[in-house]
Amino acid sequence: MTDRLQSLYRSRPRSRLVRGSVAVGGLFTVWVWTSGAVEVGDFMTGRRRENLLRFVTEESVPFPLRQEGFDLARAWSWARGVLWDHGLEAAGATLAIATLAIVLAGILSWWLAPLAAANVATARPFELVVGGERLVWRALRVVVRAGMIVMRSIPEYVLAFLLLAVLGPNHAWPAVGALALHNGAILGRLGAETIENLEPGPLRTLRGVGASRRAVLAGGVFPLALGNYLLYFFYRFETCVREATVLGMLGVVSLGFYIQEARAKLYYDEMLLLIGLGALIVLAADFLSSRARRYLRSGV
Repeated sequence: MTDRLQSLYRSRPRSRLVRGSVAVGGLFTVWVWTSGAVEVGDFMTGRRRENLLRFVTEESVPFPLRQEGFDLARAWSWARGVLWDHGLEAAGATLAIATLAIVLAGILSWWLAPLAAANVATARPFELVVGGERLVWRALRVVVRAGMIVMRSIPEYVLAFLLLAVLGPNHAWPAVGALALHNGAILGRLGAETIENLEPGPLRTLRGVGASRRAVLAGGVFPLALGNYLLYFFYRFETCVREATVLGMLGVVSLGFYIQEARAKLYYDEMLLLIGLGALIVLAADFLSSRARRYLRSGV
């Protein structure tokens, strides 16, 4: 048995790419820790330990409880005041931004995906044709794919910052637009790959009986790709909820705005409460997304 295991171990598949990647990653890690770019010894100095202890034992404790000790009634009264003052409103704004952004991203991606799919954006869609492809269709796919690469390569925070200069501050549209463009490009790319990997038989049959490109998309591609596409859609919704919180730090009235405001005022207790509220929203979105994806996978 031992000889057999050793024989299997010696005959295992070997990849130079994997080994090289591991080696480069290891060397890079060693370089980071030894180059002085990261001061390891400075991480837990005496002053930093004192700051951490003060934060844990004093600053993170709700203000009404710092002098008189823990009391559930006072803690709830303080938390309720923060939530009713701006916490719940900011949470609602965060959900609204994320929901509107993912809906717009979904609409945008359904326009982009067919234009980037090699079996749709061609002179004879869904047909088995070898060679002779027109340059205009190939150029269209390249332009659409390049545009999606650009949109998804720019972080949402940067996109929102640019849109602030165009749309102005004090409203949610810069955050909505940034999330919609970024996630629309991601969903468009995933949608194009989903369309290209569809079973070609039914689609070729529709083309064979004279269905137009638009009819095949509506009657064949959309129903076949919908299940996988919705999996991606709900996954990106989770991301939108998280990013909508972060984008509030640009001035959009979401949870991130009040988190930054509390930090600026050194209200760390309030800041932690709002962070916890944001975490609850993300958990709820994650639960909803997971249940929806499980439902789609089971097909029931």
